[in-house]
Amino acid sequence: MTSAVDSGTLGWLAAALALLAAALFALAAAVQQRSAATVPVGQDRGLRLVRSLLRSPRWWTGTLADASGYVAQAAALGLGSLLLVQPLLVTTVLFALPLGARWAGRRLARSDWAWAGVLVLSLAAFVVTGQPTAGAELAGWRAWLPAWVVLGVTVAGCLLGAAVRRGTSRAVLLAVTTGVAYGLAAALTKGVVSLLDDGPAAVLGHWSTYLLVAALLGGTLVQQSAFQAASLGASLPAATVGEPVVAVTLGITVLGERLHADGAEWLLIGLLVAAMVAATVALARSSAAAAVGQEAGQPTGVGTGSG
Repeated sequence: MTSAVDSGTLGWLAAALALLAAALFALAAAVQQRSAATVPVGQDRGLRLVRSLLRSPRWWTGTLADASGYVAQAAALGLGSLLLVQPLLVTTVLFALPLGARWAGRRLARSDWAWAGVLVLSLAAFVVTGQPTAGAELAGWRAWLPAWVVLGVTVAGCLLGAAVRRGTSRAVLLAVTTGVAYGLAAALTKGVVSLLDDGPAAVLGHWSTYLLVAALLGGTLVQQSAFQAASLGASLPAATVGEPVVAVTLGITVLGERLHADGAEWLLIGLLVAAMVAATVALARSSAAAAVGQEAGQPTGVGTGSG
């Protein structure tokens, strides 16, 4: 791919696939959280959690949606840069809100519509102002080494903290780990997709393929543990924001992707990123609060955090 991969038809197709992935991820998160939350204490860790989830038809439905979302995400990354695709994935919360509202039989609050508008406008302005372009599709292990050290220390700290905590704190720490794993997986996916043109032997013979599998499997397991540890409001905001932040950082530092901005445009981009994070957190909390209210069988106020 060339640096123009995010322009014209390919750029629009990458954006459309990213939005499709976001919708599928929203469905998967809602279904899988409801399944994981039913696992009794004592069966909520490691292989015991996996065995419990594997017996749940609902969890398998969520897994199918999750896998389909990943395929759409991989296709988007094959056409566009991490700087374009990953920010668009935060629209997962936009799809999760109406889905939760439909299941709960309620209407969205004005604050939800307002934050949704902020997120959509911020994303659009970010893409237009920054004009993200692709860098290298595949980087050598030496280029990855500093990132692995930083991410490894972060994950180790979160897992150690989660091992001695319960409830919301445990869920947040596990969600941060999930965001790191999925952000790393997104960056690795771009490289693995680029190997497909060289045939199965090239894919199976490259180290990034096996690290990608480990990141996806590890992220999935930790995410289920986060869903089980506390309500969706504790884990969804951290995981939803964490993945694109990690992926975009890796895109810039490891793959050499760039935003085209000068002077005051960088200030605008900073403000847009802050607005996207604020809107994503607010919408994730609202979506999670709706899920909690539905599970309790009670009307749920929207726009409030649950964690």
